[in-house]
Amino acid sequence: MQLRHRKKLPFLLVLVLVLIAVLSGCGKSAGNTETTEPKSERFYIFDTIVTVKIYDTRANDATFNGVNAVLQRIDHEVNREDKTSEISKVNSKAGDGEFVPVSEETFKVIKRAVDYSESSGGVFDLTVGPLVDLWAIGKGGEHVPPKTDIEDRLKLIDYKQVELNEADHSVRLLKPKMSIDLGGIAKGYSADAIAEYLQGQGFKSAIIDLGGNILAMGPKPGNKDWVIGVQNPEESRGAYIGTLKVQNKTVVSSGVYERFFIEDGVRYHHIMNTSTGYPVRNGLTSVTIVTDHSFDADGRSNTTFSMGIEKGTKFVEGLKNTEAIFITEDHKVYITPGLKGIFTLTDNNFTLMN
Repeated sequence: MQLRHRKKLPFLLVLVLVLIAVLSGCGKSAGNTETTEPKSERFYIFDTIVTVKIYDTRANDATFNGVNAVLQRIDHEVNREDKTSEISKVNSKAGDGEFVPVSEETFKVIKRAVDYSESSGGVFDLTVGPLVDLWAIGKGGEHVPPKTDIEDRLKLIDYKQVELNEADHSVRLLKPKMSIDLGGIAKGYSADAIAEYLQGQGFKSAIIDLGGNILAMGPKPGNKDWVIGVQNPEESRGAYIGTLKVQNKTVVSSGVYERFFIEDGVRYHHIMNTSTGYPVRNGLTSVTIVTDHSFDADGRSNTTFSMGIEKGTKFVEGLKNTEAIFITEDHKVYITPGLKGIFTLTDNNFTLMN
């Protein structure tokens, strides 16, 4: 029906129709595209379920296709389980004496991993690949490797044997059988890349979850804080010991609960001590890092966990815009000063010590 043939509706009926339209907007605030009911999609990458929730009515299939494209690109660049990836090509040439060209993005991730390795004195070491392969935690059929095998693999772990050529974005591994493993920071880098993509599309409010690696983009609709749960390291994912209130922050945890196996009553988890060749054992069950960028948080959470509570606390205190939560085997919780009033303990089985 053409407009000129429409009959005028009574004013009261028009008003009712307008109110219905507003109230049926799925929580959308008047005059913008914000919504309290997110549009959500799940992906599987890096052996992890990735969940992206966008609090904007404009989010659609094309938006999530774009997110998937970001993940697939990064996976092909830095996933060493993919034998065609750029990082696999670097590893395959270890000890050959030649520099292997990689994309600018892959070079950026490797360079940051080298920086983390240097700043931590090798506690975080991007060349941990041979040790990860030996233990194969999470791959099925896990067992404690022979000590001689561990000692052999330790000889291959040395971040100082990684050479970077900034001019052409190429990388060289000096020892044969060396292997770069970027699993300690790839999820964090991916979370930041997704956030950058979403912000480029005009979205302001989203939750990006890469298997417990949480990036809270912007404020929650209504300019409210996000409430992020801190994982109970003794329970399955989704059980929390407390909560954090954040905006535009990333919350990343590392702990004994992520990937592990039990042999002769002993738990062996996936975070390796690059000095001993065995999983880290220092009285901690988890460390949670709160900072601005997930790329940083990922590397810092593994590093801080490996350092233990005393050295880890000093390490975090020397970093800008970074806070931490330490959970010990005896259920004690320690937080850095910046989290007071932000972190709330909710599990009575744990004790907040400061």
